[in-house]
Amino acid sequence: MAGAGAGAGGVGTGIVTRGWRALPAPALLLPALGARLSAGLAAEAAQRRLFPWLAVAFGAGALLFLTVADGPPVLAAPLGTGLALAGAAVALRARAVAPALLLAASFVFFGFAAAAIRTASVAAPVVARTVIAPLHGFVEALEEREEGARLVVRVVRLGEMPAAERPARVRVSYRRADGLRPGDYIEAKARLLPPPEPARPGGYDFSRDAYFRGIGAVGSLLGSATVKAPPEPAPLALRLAAGLDEARNALTRRIAESNGGQGGSAQGGITQAGAVAAALVTGKRGLIDQDTNDTLRAAGIYHVVSISGLHMVLAAGVVFWLARALLALVPGLALAWPIKKMAAVLAMVAVTGYCAFSGWDLAAERSLVMTLVMLGAILVDRPALSLRNLALAALISLAREPEGLLGPSFQMSFGAVAGLVACARLIDGRLWNPEGAGPVTRGLAWLLATVIGTLATTLVAQIATAPFATYHFQTVQPFGLVGNALTLPLVSLVVMPAAVLGILAHPFALDRPVWWAMGLAVRGMLDISAWIESFDRATVVLPAFGPGALGLMTVALLLLVLPVSGLRWLGLAPGLVGLALAASPVRPDLYVDREGGAAALRGSDGRLVVLGKPPAFVLEQWLKADGDGRSRDDPGLTAGARCDRLGCVAHGPGGVSVALVRDKRAFAEDCARATVVVTRLEAPPGCAAAHVLDRRFLAAHGSTTLRFTPEGAVVETAKRPGEARPWRPAPVKAPAPPAPAAPSQITPGPAAPAEAPGPTAPAAPPDGEDAEVQADP
Repeated sequence: MAGAGAGAGGVGTGIVTRGWRALPAPALLLPALGARLSAGLAAEAAQRRLFPWLAVAFGAGALLFLTVADGPPVLAAPLGTGLALAGAAVALRARAVAPALLLAASFVFFGFAAAAIRTASVAAPVVARTVIAPLHGFVEALEEREEGARLVVRVVRLGEMPAAERPARVRVSYRRADGLRPGDYIEAKARLLPPPEPARPGGYDFSRDAYFRGIGAVGSLLGSATVKAPPEPAPLALRLAAGLDEARNALTRRIAESNGGQGGSAQGGITQAGAVAAALVTGKRGLIDQDTNDTLRAAGIYHVVSISGLHMVLAAGVVFWLARALLALVPGLALAWPIKKMAAVLAMVAVTGYCAFSGWDLAAERSLVMTLVMLGAILVDRPALSLRNLALAALISLAREPEGLLGPSFQMSFGAVAGLVACARLIDGRLWNPEGAGPVTRGLAWLLATVIGTLATTLVAQIATAPFATYHFQTVQPFGLVGNALTLPLVSLVVMPAAVLGILAHPFALDRPVWWAMGLAVRGMLDISAWIESFDRATVVLPAFGPGALGLMTVALLLLVLPVSGLRWLGLAPGLVGLALAASPVRPDLYVDREGGAAALRGSDGRLVVLGKPPAFVLEQWLKADGDGRSRDDPGLTAGARCDRLGCVAHGPGGVSVALVRDKRAFAEDCARATVVVTRLEAPPGCAAAHVLDRRFLAAHGSTTLRFTPEGAVVETAKRPGEARPWRPAPVKAPAPPAPAAPSQITPGPAAPAEAPGPTAPAAPPDGEDAEVQADP
């Protein structure tokens, strides 16, 4: 029996062992996964593909500071930690994996420190409330628009405001700017507001962009502006910037007027073809009207009018080709000197000048860095288009302006180029070039390669940039592939070469025929865009998804693009999860303006009902975030809301009622009946509504959304009370009101500003979206 028992025990153990080995136990797979990971990292190191991850780590550190850090850090902490980790990586350089991980960690801290240094270096006062006062200052930049102009003024004096509170620059609109020029010293009465905060939680934050541009207030000039003699000479840097801006304005007007009468609506002798042609050269987009902007967006080619990667590459390419061709005509130079490198140097000089003349915009500067790095690779006999060069350009851009990481321009530019580099072999024209073929066959093969290459390039760029474009703009252009395929040949072969030729001919006053010819190509581009806009559902509005989905899709893009080993397939999992989250976003049921002057509630039909009169830009942001394709002027937006002089009332899902209070006399009734009370006033103590979003609460929390669930309302706000962000000035404190008695009332934040903008104030610039436009591939 004992032997039988032992035999039985042995048999049982074998069955269990074999069964255990057959099961996919994660613990048993860990050694194999670890070995594969080590082998993959070793392959990446052998191919020198770990360097691009340093740029990713640097960006992660900058992102950590810009989104999470609350207050200024002690710079010695991130810098010291980064240096210590880098030293440890050097000490352990004989190891296989540890040095790479330590070096990546050190770059996280370096990126954190770079963002902190940049934030401190641009620190300047920001107005905390509406100010109406005499403004004295220098016109630093002037952009003509359809009506009037938009000025950036370097402030010298603002009423009696002390220097410690006075903003360094303000951006103002002015309806009568004919007599003003950049560099003028002006005196005018101005109405200034704090740069607007997000229209919704997670939305575009103009106040952050304005802070990093040195703009401490936005608004308008009231009455006329008088040009006076300055109390002291303008700084040299300002005079240079103003002179350059004046030259840009003069060339913008010259290009636009050279295309008068070409067709399309002409205003003041300027057609939209001329306005777009001027924007392509000088970066001044103020003369382009809203209808043309919408047409270009519907065709998916709005990136063409934003001077960035496409323009830099084409300008550099044209100059490089012309310089090399001219140098090759001189036998002595062609045989004795490296004319390819000489042409690269000339192209670097030319493209830098182009960037400066176009306004040195953030998107143009990042594209310039990328172009210079790739031209520099020619000088050291390296491949121009590589992920290492792209990573180096990203590191330089992030070190200079880490805040750009949060904008769509940086994300889409580098995402598109990374996708193109990774897929370069698949879209290389040499795959379609048959060896030993005759001239006709080679010509057909070249044509096929050009068509397929254009389509493939556009497709890859659109796929790589789709997550970022959808996250920031909530729109998709299904026919963008067609629009880019039809218009980019015009831009590449006619428009940009004409732009380079026109700039060269301009000093000789021989440029008007060139601008006219360029306008013909631009007119063709606009006609193609208008044709695509006429398609059904040329623009599809999608509900906004959260940063979590964008983060997962970004990780997926990095994993699919950067590795050369099998590690790239690790990107499938986060990509699929991110797509699933983006496809099923959670939409709020109530949007509340940051000032309490308006709201939008989900009605019985599932669409938003607007209460009050929100600023046009704010309403547009709400509609897009909700996936609502209606225009902000649609009269049906207010259907379902009952309004009078005291306020508005509407009913939402689950019997929820929302009251917008305009007059304090409505508090007694609305506090007793409504589920949510929204007001720009200060609610009385004891207001019995379940949620009170009044002036005190919104001053501390900013724009707010509510989602009504069976368990209660889920509240999201644009900011946290007491959150220290340099681009968000602390509210001006008023005498503290009595504490509210209702326990269900949302706890109010700090006191509201002493003077809040009125309901007709320009709470956000109507062209706020232009601050960051879709970057080009």
